[in-house]
Amino acid sequence: RGGAARKPPGRATRPTGIRTLHIPARDEPGTDLLSHLAPGAPVLSAARAGGGAVLVRCHAGVSRSVALVTAYLMKTNNLTFEEAYATIKAIKSDAKMNEGFEWQLKLYEAMGCKVDVTSAIYKQYRLQKVTEKYSELQDLPREVFAVDPTSICQTLNSEVLYRCRKCRRSLFRSSSILAHAEGSGPAAFAHKRITDPAQLRNDSRVKCTSYFIEPVQWMEPILLGVMEGQMVTHIVDECLLTSFSGGLEELHHATEDAIAWLDDYAHAK
Repeated sequence: RGGAARKPPGRATRPTGIRTLHIPARDEPGTDLLSHLAPGAPVLSAARAGGGAVLVRCHAGVSRSVALVTAYLMKTNNLTFEEAYATIKAIKSDAKMNEGFEWQLKLYEAMGCKVDVTSAIYKQYRLQKVTEKYSELQDLPREVFAVDPTSICQTLNSEVLYRCRKCRRSLFRSSSILAHAEGSGPAAFAHKRITDPAQLRNDSRVKCTSYFIEPVQWMEPILLGVMEGQMVTHIVDECLLTSFSGGLEELHHATEDAIAWLDDYAHAK
């Protein structure tokens, strides 16, 4: 008592030399853990390099913490997901991450054990998470849209620029094309049909008559603009293209059909 200041309840004094990193993630298959993997490895590596130890913990100690350490072993020891996971299970027999985390670590492996935001794998994954989170089109965050190719002066030598054959408007770059499961109609592009990570890693080409692309900025008025219950139709020369058949040989010029296609894709489950 006396004049001593009282500590707030539930607050403990952190010992000197202790560094903490909090990763907000629920132990649920739909949780986006992949996007939070990048900060973890440097913290673990720095502690080990300095002769220290690292405590990676979660509520039950069998899923989230296991996923993070598995990713670390994959990156630092050049292990596959299966090898790293088996190593942890050999030490901690009750280790059991949820199936969503397993899938994300396989995507992590396919990207070379790094979170490459420019990778088609990550773009496709991000698009899936966005469509799960935002049920209404007008709520989509604008950062998910790729840069409009008309706003960039030059195209990288390794990229192909796709244009509309009718109005010659630049539509998207080859880096915006995403792999997808072969199918018919909007169902082929459903967000839960991400291509197998092994195929992505081997750069397999899915034989299909259509291109599946990430949202591009010129699509914003269609996807985000809702006025009196009607989709805003700001189209370049009335040539909105969403399904590119036969290598851009056959084009869909019907605005209503194109908007319906986009709407079906965004709400596909």
